[in-house]
Amino acid sequence: QVQLVESGGGLVQAGGSLRVSCAASGRTFEIYAMGWFRQVPGKEREFVGAGSWSGGSTYYADSVKGRFTISRDNAKNTVYLQMNSLKPEDTAVYYCAAESHSRSGTYAYTQIAAYDYWGQGTQVTVSS
Repeated sequence: QVQLVESGGGLVQAGGSLRVSCAASGRTFEIYAMGWFRQVPGKEREFVGAGSWSGGSTYYADSVKGRFTISRDNAKNTVYLQMNSLKPEDTAVYYCAAESHSRSGTYAYTQIAAYDYWGQGTQVTVSS
């Protein structure tokens, strides 16, 4: 019902910046909130940040607070994750996820179980 396509990953030097995109299509009216997660091989998927689809409220993990920013372009049905002051420990596959209205409130937005739809992920590598 909702498709998410991520793009914008790449190789960046420490201290650099990168913006990854998540384009939503399909029944986007079902989306209540968008979350960003990241995952390193062998580790659990980690919450990065989340924000309401139509509003301006956002929440970030402490590890990225002050460095990462979630923004939206409603006309393009696209959510962005702007990553500044990147560190090697930020290296991961970054995923966007959509939480539906029907499931909102069932789980905390920091939990992967809260989200109904996931993008394919985009690799972000930060070199020292």
